[in-house]
Amino acid sequence: MTRLRCAILDDYLNLALDIADWSKVTDRVDVTVFNQPFASQEAAAAALKDFEIICAMRERTPFPRALFASLPRLKLMITSGMRNAALDLEAAKDHDVVLCGTQWGRDPTAPLTMGLILELTRNIGRENARMHAGEPLQKFVGLEIEGKTLGVVGLGKLGAKVSKLAQAFGMNVIAWSPNLTPERCREVGVGYASKEELFASADIVTIHVVLSQRSRGLVGSADLARMKPTAFIVNTARGPIIDEAALLQTLQQKKIAGAAVDVFSVEPLPVDHPFRKLDNLVLTPHLGYVTEETFRAHYSQMVEGIDAWFKGEPVRRLA
Repeated sequence: MTRLRCAILDDYLNLALDIADWSKVTDRVDVTVFNQPFASQEAAAAALKDFEIICAMRERTPFPRALFASLPRLKLMITSGMRNAALDLEAAKDHDVVLCGTQWGRDPTAPLTMGLILELTRNIGRENARMHAGEPLQKFVGLEIEGKTLGVVGLGKLGAKVSKLAQAFGMNVIAWSPNLTPERCREVGVGYASKEELFASADIVTIHVVLSQRSRGLVGSADLARMKPTAFIVNTARGPIIDEAALLQTLQQKKIAGAAVDVFSVEPLPVDHPFRKLDNLVLTPHLGYVTEETFRAHYSQMVEGIDAWFKGEPVRRLA
């Protein structure tokens, strides 16, 4: 039997081979791990041209039609999650690539969202860094979130989970999204608001909609301009949902109190990006899904998916 080649992409933490049991497929597959992002689409095509199987982590490496066309040997792709906006699904079908996903046990992004809110309001990380640097006393005066209003953009499963966590901290919660109804808000137990009302009245705005052509640029300069000068905005969804140029300008001009961003239009965030120079912006490198439990689930299901494909019974198919 001819052995096939499998590429594991974007394993920045170098844990893929240890956190799942790949021995279930290594009798038929040679596995190669790529720990760093590709410099370009051309570099990705050159590196992956001899692989029949690719395991992709989230949306780290885009797969447009041109890249699928450059990989004639590719037969199976498994992405973490059941949705990946960086993959051209139609192109996968047209090139006879079986495209599968993995399922989430829990979504750890909601607790991260609350952590970023606490960092914005209590400066935990900044004070920790100052203590390690030898500073004797605190520099920042914190803000209490109890009694404050959280504006949730997107009240799906994740938005609802964040709402419940915020309410446990004593926050008032309002929500809006293009298709949100007052009935859904009542079901979750939060207030319904128009987009204009949410941005004008919330003390903290948090984004929890799925990236699509419709949601790209959903939060623009007019929305940011409505926010109170004491307000914060948090984005753990996807970078392009907020107009990054508008957010940059808003923060540079200190028109709002600050922001916390875990996701970016280009990832990893370029080292010379102006975001890195702002002292009113908390930055994290897309940590929403980065937990031991999440990686174990995704990589284990990738092993399962490869084995099932060999048996002619692909599981969790996307295309």
